[in-house]
Amino acid sequence: MTVTAIKKDPEKLTMAFTAEFESTPERVWQLWEDPSLFEKWWGPPEYPATVIDHDFSPGGKVRYYMTGPEGEKYHGWSEFIAIDPPKSLEFGDGFLDDDGNEVEGMPTMTSRVVISEIESGTRMVITTSFPSLEAMEQLIEMGAEEGMKGSLSQVPELLAAMA
Repeated sequence: MTVTAIKKDPEKLTMAFTAEFESTPERVWQLWEDPSLFEKWWGPPEYPATVIDHDFSPGGKVRYYMTGPEGEKYHGWSEFIAIDPPKSLEFGDGFLDDDGNEVEGMPTMTSRVVISEIESGTRMVITTSFPSLEAMEQLIEMGAEEGMKGSLSQVPELLAAMA
Protein backbone atom coordinates (compact mmCIF):
# COMPACT_ATOMS: atom_id res chain seq x y z
CA MET A 1 0.00 0.00 0.00
CA THR A 2 0.98 3.58 -0.30
CA VAL A 3 -1.41 6.52 -0.64
CA THR A 4 -4.80 5.45 0.68
CA ALA A 5 -6.50 8.85 0.71
CA ILE A 6 -6.11 12.43 -0.46
CA LYS A 7 -8.40 15.04 1.02
CA LYS A 8 -8.46 18.61 -0.24
CA ASP A 9 -10.43 21.01 1.94
CA PRO A 10 -10.64 24.48 0.34
CA GLU A 11 -12.58 25.84 3.34
CA LYS A 12 -9.83 24.83 5.78
CA LEU A 13 -7.10 25.55 3.18
CA THR A 14 -5.58 22.09 3.62
CA MET A 15 -4.58 19.09 1.57
CA ALA A 16 -3.94 15.82 3.43
CA PHE A 17 -2.27 12.65 2.20
CA THR A 18 -2.73 9.41 4.08
CA ALA A 19 -0.26 6.65 3.27
CA GLU A 20 0.22 3.22 4.78
CA PHE A 21 3.40 1.18 4.79
CA GLU A 22 4.37 -2.34 5.85
CA SER A 23 7.08 -1.12 8.18
CA THR A 24 7.58 0.17 11.69
CA PRO A 25 6.98 3.80 12.70
CA GLU A 26 10.68 4.04 13.58
CA ARG A 27 11.72 3.10 10.04
CA VAL A 28 9.22 5.51 8.50
CA TRP A 29 10.57 8.21 10.83
CA GLN A 30 14.09 7.59 9.50
CA LEU A 31 12.90 8.74 6.06
CA TRP A 32 12.61 12.25 7.50
CA GLU A 33 15.56 12.13 9.87
CA ASP A 34 18.30 10.71 7.61
CA PRO A 35 19.24 13.08 4.75
CA SER A 36 20.49 10.22 2.55
CA LEU A 37 17.06 8.55 2.84
CA PHE A 38 15.12 11.82 2.63
CA GLU A 39 16.52 12.66 -0.79
CA LYS A 40 15.61 9.20 -2.12
CA TRP A 41 11.89 9.87 -1.75
CA TRP A 42 11.37 13.64 -1.38
CA GLY A 43 10.45 14.53 -4.92
CA PRO A 44 8.62 12.46 -7.49
CA PRO A 45 10.66 9.93 -9.51
CA GLU A 46 10.94 12.27 -12.49
CA TYR A 47 12.16 15.12 -10.21
CA PRO A 48 14.64 13.52 -7.79
CA ALA A 49 15.83 15.59 -4.85
CA THR A 50 19.36 16.46 -3.86
CA VAL A 51 19.83 17.61 -0.26
CA ILE A 52 22.19 20.54 0.27
CA ASP A 53 21.70 21.03 4.04
CA HIS A 54 19.67 18.95 6.48
CA ASP A 55 19.41 20.08 10.11
CA PHE A 56 16.68 17.86 11.57
CA SER A 57 16.01 19.77 14.78
CA PRO A 58 13.43 22.35 15.88
CA GLY A 59 14.42 25.55 14.08
CA GLY A 60 16.69 23.55 11.77
CA LYS A 61 16.48 23.92 8.03
CA VAL A 62 16.66 21.72 4.97
CA ARG A 63 17.71 23.13 1.62
CA TYR A 64 17.36 20.97 -1.46
CA TYR A 65 16.71 21.04 -5.16
CA MET A 66 14.80 18.77 -7.49
CA THR A 67 16.18 18.07 -10.93
CA GLY A 68 13.64 17.85 -13.74
CA PRO A 69 13.75 15.61 -16.81
CA GLU A 70 15.49 18.31 -18.89
CA GLY A 71 18.07 19.06 -16.17
CA GLU A 72 16.25 22.10 -14.78
CA LYS A 73 16.60 22.64 -11.03
CA TYR A 74 13.84 23.65 -8.63
CA HIS A 75 15.16 24.77 -5.24
CA GLY A 76 13.22 24.53 -1.99
CA TRP A 77 13.54 24.88 1.75
CA SER A 78 11.90 23.48 4.85
CA GLU A 79 12.22 24.73 8.42
CA PHE A 80 11.31 22.41 11.26
CA ILE A 81 8.90 23.91 13.77
CA ALA A 82 8.33 20.88 16.00
CA ILE A 83 9.73 17.35 16.14
CA ASP A 84 8.42 14.51 18.34
CA PRO A 85 10.18 11.27 17.32
CA PRO A 86 8.83 8.96 15.97
CA LYS A 87 5.31 10.37 16.14
CA SER A 88 5.10 13.78 14.51
CA LEU A 89 6.83 16.74 12.97
CA GLU A 90 5.80 20.11 11.65
CA PHE A 91 7.63 22.27 9.14
CA GLY A 92 7.32 25.33 6.96
CA ASP A 93 8.11 24.91 3.29
CA GLY A 94 8.76 27.17 0.33
CA PHE A 95 10.71 27.90 -2.82
CA LEU A 96 14.23 29.26 -3.37
CA ASP A 97 15.91 30.74 -6.40
CA ASP A 98 19.22 29.45 -7.77
CA ASP A 99 21.10 31.70 -5.33
CA GLY A 100 19.26 30.36 -2.26
CA ASN A 101 16.91 33.32 -1.78
CA GLU A 102 13.18 32.87 -1.17
CA VAL A 103 11.20 33.35 -4.38
CA GLU A 104 9.03 36.45 -4.12
CA GLY A 105 5.41 35.90 -5.01
CA MET A 106 5.52 32.18 -4.23
CA PRO A 107 3.50 31.08 -1.21
CA THR A 108 4.91 29.22 1.75
CA MET A 109 3.10 26.32 3.36
CA THR A 110 3.08 24.57 6.71
CA SER A 111 2.91 20.79 6.91
CA ARG A 112 2.21 18.51 9.86
CA VAL A 113 3.21 14.86 9.67
CA VAL A 114 1.66 12.30 12.02
CA ILE A 115 3.10 8.77 12.08
CA SER A 116 1.19 6.04 13.88
CA GLU A 117 1.33 2.28 14.24
CA ILE A 118 -1.53 0.32 12.70
CA GLU A 119 -2.18 -3.40 12.44
CA SER A 120 -0.56 -3.69 8.99
CA GLY A 121 2.43 -1.47 9.81
CA THR A 122 2.47 2.32 9.83
CA ARG A 123 0.16 5.11 8.76
CA MET A 124 1.63 8.49 7.86
CA VAL A 125 -0.64 11.50 7.39
CA ILE A 126 0.87 14.64 5.86
CA THR A 127 -1.44 17.65 6.13
CA THR A 128 -0.37 20.82 4.36
CA SER A 129 -1.93 24.17 5.26
CA PHE A 130 -1.93 26.99 2.75
CA PRO A 131 -2.07 30.74 3.49
CA SER A 132 -4.95 31.35 1.07
CA LEU A 133 -7.25 29.62 -1.40
CA GLU A 134 -5.29 31.24 -4.23
CA ALA A 135 -2.04 29.78 -2.89
CA MET A 136 -3.63 26.35 -2.53
CA GLU A 137 -4.97 26.44 -6.08
CA GLN A 138 -1.65 27.75 -7.45
CA LEU A 139 0.38 24.99 -5.83
CA ILE A 140 -2.05 22.25 -6.83
CA GLU A 141 -1.93 23.56 -10.41
CA MET A 142 1.89 23.47 -10.23
CA GLY A 143 1.66 19.75 -9.43
CA ALA A 144 1.79 19.56 -5.63
CA GLU A 145 -0.76 16.74 -5.48
CA GLU A 146 0.83 14.61 -8.21
CA GLY A 147 4.28 15.38 -6.83
CA MET A 148 3.45 14.14 -3.34
CA LYS A 149 1.75 11.02 -4.70
CA GLY A 150 4.87 10.32 -6.76
CA SER A 151 7.14 10.96 -3.80
CA LEU A 152 5.19 8.65 -1.53
CA SER A 153 5.07 5.93 -4.22
CA GLN A 154 8.84 5.51 -3.76
CA VAL A 155 8.64 4.83 -0.03
CA PRO A 156 7.69 1.12 -0.01
CA GLU A 157 10.74 0.10 -2.05
CA LEU A 158 12.99 2.26 0.09
CA LEU A 159 11.58 0.77 3.30
CA ALA A 160 12.04 -2.75 1.90
CA ALA A 161 15.68 -1.98 1.17
CA MET A 162 16.14 -0.79 4.76
CA ALA A 163 14.76 -4.02 6.24
